[in-house]
Amino acid sequence: MATVQYEEYSPQPILVQQGQSDIWSEVGIPERGERLFNVLEKGFSYHVFSKVAKATGLDQKVLAQYVSIPPATLARRAKSGVFKLEESDRLYRYTEVLSKAIDLFEGDTASAQQWVKQPVKGLGEKSPFEMLTTTAGTEAVLDLIGRLEHGVLS
Repeated sequence: MATVQYEEYSPQPILVQQGQSDIWSEVGIPERGERLFNVLEKGFSYHVFSKVAKATGLDQKVLAQYVSIPPATLARRAKSGVFKLEESDRLYRYTEVLSKAIDLFEGDTASAQQWVKQPVKGLGEKSPFEMLTTTAGTEAVLDLIGRLEHGVLS
């Protein structure tokens, strides 16, 4: 019986085109997988918050409102240096939606940042960022982005 050898699959890193941003590296959180789950469970570092604000083009106070973190809680997180699981998860959702919006706009980060802040007809005239306070709202935004990518308007 002949022995068949299989070549091991090693995915090649995705090259970021000039002018495009790798949002996940920029904010310092893993995009998927076990590393993401571990980081979420431990809680994101406070520094991730300022990086997400910068990547989304939002003032930190506005981002805190979108992710439902009151000013007093934000101040406590700044002192402790770490967010709780639920807060980290909300920050992850914002980053995920921005990442998908950047893909939708073919790497044009500025256009993606603008789009996620503007009211959208497909979201009942709410901005994508306004929808991210719940998992259902986040799924609606990601679904809309998917439909727009594939040209499905209804």
